[in-house]
Amino acid sequence: TRIPMIESMNPQDLSSPDRAGAAEPGLAVVIPAYNEGLVIGSVVLQARQHADRVIVVDDGSMDRTAAIARLAGADVIRFEENGGKARAMMAGFARARDLGYEAVVMLDGDGQHDPDEIPAVAAPVLAGEADLVIGSRFLEIKADIPKYRVAGQKVLNGFTNLSTDGGFATTDSQSGFRALSRRALENLTFSSEGYSIESDMIAHFAPLGLAMTEVPISVTYDVPHKHKKNPVSHGFGVLARIVGLIGYKRPLLSFGIPGALITLFGIGAEIYTFSEYYRTAQFHYIVFTGGFAALILGLLLLTSGLILNSLVMITRGSEPSKERTL
Repeated sequence: TRIPMIESMNPQDLSSPDRAGAAEPGLAVVIPAYNEGLVIGSVVLQARQHADRVIVVDDGSMDRTAAIARLAGADVIRFEENGGKARAMMAGFARARDLGYEAVVMLDGDGQHDPDEIPAVAAPVLAGEADLVIGSRFLEIKADIPKYRVAGQKVLNGFTNLSTDGGFATTDSQSGFRALSRRALENLTFSSEGYSIESDMIAHFAPLGLAMTEVPISVTYDVPHKHKKNPVSHGFGVLARIVGLIGYKRPLLSFGIPGALITLFGIGAEIYTFSEYYRTAQFHYIVFTGGFAALILGLLLLTSGLILNSLVMITRGSEPSKERTL
């Protein structure tokens, strides 16, 4: 893993930034950025009105993102090579945690989010009511969100909510505008890649008992660089990660339900085969073979789900109870 080069802003002392707004103390903003030289300066300047420190993580940009962010008053962490959003966010969180901040707000550096909504997103954390606050685009829809994004988001929300085992239901699992408490920062003990960090964070925090909630936010898609990845490949990549996580945490759901459906299909095919044989004296070898194969596969999946679920339960039972860090 490449070690980032940390560049601190030079216009003033970072420990006492000049803020125009009356923000709550102990609040930092973390902004991942990749080739956002056109907008990062304005995003940083607006965010500084509501935070004690703005940390920009330049993830291998080939333009002047780092220099412009530093001139705008940000504390800059710069990677020489692009490593993905998850790595950038974890580096920014680690910086804020090491500096002792009690709350951190993360937002995208492409201008999609409104920095003036930082106080609203951070409010439940600063009030001690939540450890993770997700800014949801779908609680009070304030923008013309493309239909394909709405449809894809509903699918990702459904699978993300399955991964939490009923601990929390989100309406915007992929929102990059959210706030974390100090307790949440100290529990970022999971690995993640690329754009999966938002869903991974929810799935990791839910069993730990961290309080999570949502607040409405606005969003604009009229930004210079749009999304860095094709939305279809991005969606399937995140979905594959979530499905894998569900299989790891809830094997009975991942293996048992498909196994039961395939088993029922196999039984139905066998019943149909023998009923047709007794009725017409014709034996459908293809249906019989397919049904028998489905029956074997379904039973194997059911058995695997039961065994894996037992191992998960044993593992959970052997783990010491997790108390929330105060």
